[in-house]
Amino acid sequence: MPDPGTTAAVIALPEAAPLLDAARRVDPALVRPGVPAHVSLLYPFVPQAALTGQDEKNVRRLAASFPAAALLLEEVVTAPGFVAVSVPELQPIVDAFHAQWSGLRPYGGRFGVRPAAHVTVAMGARDPAAAAHVRAAVGNLLPLRTRAAAVQLVVLTEEGWRPRLTAPLGDPGGR
Repeated sequence: MPDPGTTAAVIALPEAAPLLDAARRVDPALVRPGVPAHVSLLYPFVPQAALTGQDEKNVRRLAASFPAAALLLEEVVTAPGFVAVSVPELQPIVDAFHAQWSGLRPYGGRFGVRPAAHVTVAMGARDPAAAAHVRAAVGNLLPLRTRAAAVQLVVLTEEGWRPRLTAPLGDPGGR
């Protein structure tokens, strides 16, 4: 579990919540409590204590440079103990965030220098059968339509993840 003050840049996908619900029905321990369905653009992001107004301005600028997008989630991807749904349409935004903050290593480098854009559905499955059940349950819900509308900068507090700012995609005013 990360420490309070850890931040992340994400795109929330509320319509993808049924994917997490399906995993939760298999094993609630596989789904992070209080974390909605989302695509991480950069995690960990700049620690809250070091976050500047310029960082926030850059988040808004980058979000504004990409259009809001209708997405069709179709592909389940797995790795040992991990089930996700691929979101390749958001890869350019993931890449742009990494390029803007090139000194930050996505996921601490655990998934290489260019992790694929995805919605994490379940993680920490020690039982391959549980992961297979999650994969099947999620696969039965696909394809699933959702929409990417905004980038959120979220901060981990003692009470859980909380939004710090929301920057609409395709907002040329950067509001």
